[in-house]
Amino acid sequence: QVTLVESGGGLVQAGASLRLSCAASGRTFSSYTMGWFRQAPGKEREFVAAVTRNGGGTRYADSVKGRFTISRDNAKNTVYLQMNSLKFEDTALYYCAAGRSAVIRVVGREYDSWGQGTQVTVSS
Repeated sequence: QVTLVESGGGLVQAGASLRLSCAASGRTFSSYTMGWFRQAPGKEREFVAAVTRNGGGTRYADSVKGRFTISRDNAKNTVYLQMNSLKFEDTALYYCAAGRSAVIRVVGREYDSWGQGTQVTVSS
């Protein structure tokens, strides 16, 4: 397993941008598919985006497609989530997750390690 630490959350106005980062410990970061999930108050955790081990493949939830971009830097053991044109409904606690599957998974239980989360609040 890896230890994941998210950062970059904050309070912004609708239409603004934020970039989340997730730093991973260990020397096996490049062997993990990485994902971002979010959970809003009173709602279930939902898939946001994921990227394959080498960064060559990505997948997004329909709700963020065209606005969010996931990327990774294996040399820095870090995965990013660039969030543009933020909406009020993007308000949530955002989690980074690492999974051993070579194929992108959109279900949380398919991931092995989780960070503590970083709060994103978008004011309307």
